[in-house]
Amino acid sequence: MHPREIAAADPGKAAIIMVPSGVRVTYRELAERSNRTAHLFRSLGLKAGDGIALCMENHARYFEICWAAHNVGLYYTPISSRLHADEVAYIARDSGVRVLIISAAMYALHATLPSLLGPEIHRYMVDGVERGFASYEAAIGAMPASPCSGETQGAAMVYSSGTTGHPKGVKPALPGLAIDEPAALPTRLVQLYGFDSNSIYLSPAPLYHTAPLKFNMTVLAAGGTSVILEKFDAERAMRLIGEYGVTHSQWVPTMFIRMLRLPDAVRAAYDGSTHRIAIHSAAPCPVDVKRAMLQWWGPIVYEYYSGSESIGMCAIGPEDWMRHPGSVGRAVRGELHILSEDGGELPPNQSGVVFFANGGPLAYHNDAAKTARAHNDKGWATIGDIGHVDADGYLYLTDRRDYVINSGGVNIYPQEAENLLSTHPKVLDVAVFGIPNAEFGEEVKAVAVLRSPAGAGALLEKELIDYCRQHLSPIKCPRSIDFVAELPREPTGKLVKKRLRDPYWQSPPTFR
Repeated sequence: MHPREIAAADPGKAAIIMVPSGVRVTYRELAERSNRTAHLFRSLGLKAGDGIALCMENHARYFEICWAAHNVGLYYTPISSRLHADEVAYIARDSGVRVLIISAAMYALHATLPSLLGPEIHRYMVDGVERGFASYEAAIGAMPASPCSGETQGAAMVYSSGTTGHPKGVKPALPGLAIDEPAALPTRLVQLYGFDSNSIYLSPAPLYHTAPLKFNMTVLAAGGTSVILEKFDAERAMRLIGEYGVTHSQWVPTMFIRMLRLPDAVRAAYDGSTHRIAIHSAAPCPVDVKRAMLQWWGPIVYEYYSGSESIGMCAIGPEDWMRHPGSVGRAVRGELHILSEDGGELPPNQSGVVFFANGGPLAYHNDAAKTARAHNDKGWATIGDIGHVDADGYLYLTDRRDYVINSGGVNIYPQEAENLLSTHPKVLDVAVFGIPNAEFGEEVKAVAVLRSPAGAGALLEKELIDYCRQHLSPIKCPRSIDFVAELPREPTGKLVKKRLRDPYWQSPPTFR
């Protein structure tokens, strides 16, 4: 359960393969570089419980930095490579990190960082040197390649994207384990998905997100090989499965949709003979999309539900999903509860707020008020999702509590209309949310990206609204649809709905 063991037994084995650049990192390189980086952190005075942050694109040196922090008991905070300098500086200051590492590719976006950060934060750059940053390669090159003394496990401190305000850090307690002792989450992932030294794991999403970060760390701890896409491309991702003999992969629903919309000839050329487990999470997957993936790839599509807060976890395999379509599974960590807004526990098939008990502690860094709001009087915790369980205990997600539309006193969950409209053949991408209505408080709005932008107009707007009303109650359907060139999505496919919604609320209508 540590890359150092694989480096000793098979030093030339590929730990990481970057695509399309083709850069390979062997286990020996990963072990030696992480040792050197750990010595760098120690030389700067960092001790167990201190923190470092990294802000990089998907890069071959990403995980040597994470393993270095892991090996000497540090918190490591991945920061989105899409953030601007002031946003990066906020996270660096809020988390209290002592070291920030960026790549040269990020410098154009982050040139003002040195002026935004105090001298107490050491700054390094990978692949170059710019004003205000020291060379990372030169710094670790001066350090020994042997392990540090007194090693102990560190942990990831991730920042939730949130729906309002600044992102909040989730800072777990350090496990206090030896660096090669299996921690709870990697152990559970190995149990669920069978990662081992023969695993070839395709990672198409940005590494700064919690799932790619932790899954890749698990694969490397198990001695497998991570094939990491530098940027997602649907056709390339499919080709890599056959080219590298991929056994495991991880996706988000948007990636499924993009692959399903490739030409039939491209999809037919896909060789998935080695592909045993395709995992997806991060956002609700429309039932029709999931069913189409199972028909195409066979019974290898697995799903789980969790969050950066790690308060609990549900999981479901393909056979169970076919018996419970739309479910994200039963609890495999923590106890699942569905509560009404007044805190009462709801029976099966009634929607409420999803809570977990005994799944793990939750504390938002520097935000006691948000921490308190996330808990009930029993100490159960929620990340704000709405859902229900069926009689067999399978969870079905409805939406985020923050996205619920209240129209005339009726709660509407926009995910239903969003999932339905995404299946229309003329729609490439879509978002549904609430906008002001002077009479009812809110009304349902959709914003769509079309496969053929030339088709935008009143006739297609009516066609899509009618399509929605054929399948859902009219109150759940948009009253109007705007057409745009692109939706604000993160590279993982996660929709930044706040950026779409906010402009509509800047000048709410007046009732007449």
